[in-house]
Amino acid sequence: MMRHFLNLSDAGGDAVAAMLNDALDRKAGRAGWPKGKADPDAPLADHVLAMVFEKNSTRTRASFEVAIRQLGGAPMVMAGDQMQLGRGESIADTARVLSRYADAIMIRTDDHSKVEDMAAHASVPVINGLTDLSHPCQIVADLLTILESGKALPGLELAWLGDGNNVLSSLIEAAGLLGFNIRAGCPQGYEPDAAFVDAARAQGARIDIVADAREAVAGADLVVTDTWVSMGQDHAHNKLAAMAPYQVDERLMGAAKGDALFLHCLPAHRGEEVVDAVIDGPQSRVWDEAENRVHAQKSILLWALGKL
Repeated sequence: MMRHFLNLSDAGGDAVAAMLNDALDRKAGRAGWPKGKADPDAPLADHVLAMVFEKNSTRTRASFEVAIRQLGGAPMVMAGDQMQLGRGESIADTARVLSRYADAIMIRTDDHSKVEDMAAHASVPVINGLTDLSHPCQIVADLLTILESGKALPGLELAWLGDGNNVLSSLIEAAGLLGFNIRAGCPQGYEPDAAFVDAARAQGARIDIVADAREAVAGADLVVTDTWVSMGQDHAHNKLAAMAPYQVDERLMGAAKGDALFLHCLPAHRGEEVVDAVIDGPQSRVWDEAENRVHAQKSILLWALGKL
């Protein structure tokens, strides 16, 4: 059976846990090495990863390219507007062609139906590098960062502030799979996708959606936010006004536990969703989180290609 990674539930809790363990081991084994040196076992030697970008990217592109190289393989990077895809060739035909050239396909796009279409017509694994619905690769890196910081996932209390976006959807999915809880502070009309919330609750996770930012953060082990206006959206003044009470500043972080950590998937709009004193402060782990995209992508690739 083809191992596509469109959402975390495609792998399941046990597989995500295996990815995290593998990522921890591989990262530890590379301490002090040059970034371009391959892992000793080079488990994906002679493999090619096709990377399709219909949205701009820094961390996803860099981390997947470094990841496949460290696993012994080679990247093939393509921008959507430089492909026939940008001139009307279908996702289905693109999937059929890329499957003849590459051993796996990663696509970063807007509409989630595009990655589903890619997976339906590809004969190799397809990985969701980001869609408007979800961002599973980011969350594997987030979970890795949490574990590295000495916090256990079962029973973890995570606070989310701001827009109920694709990152929150995947965090909620992870909560259901791995047994932690989320209290999301979101303004009315910007709540997370109900299907993800219902699924996580059915698996035993406590998912609370509240309107008050301080209530969301109270007693949290982890405070997480993201940009209020996602890539490709209009910089809507009404949305920014609705989000303003959810800015993560020092006072709001003070409502969480004393040893609470701060995460942000980046890029950050400093002075909007977070202030400099928090993102650059001692509780922030955003740079570890960004680095961990590499180690997370490696384990996702290994799982997708049946090596994990």
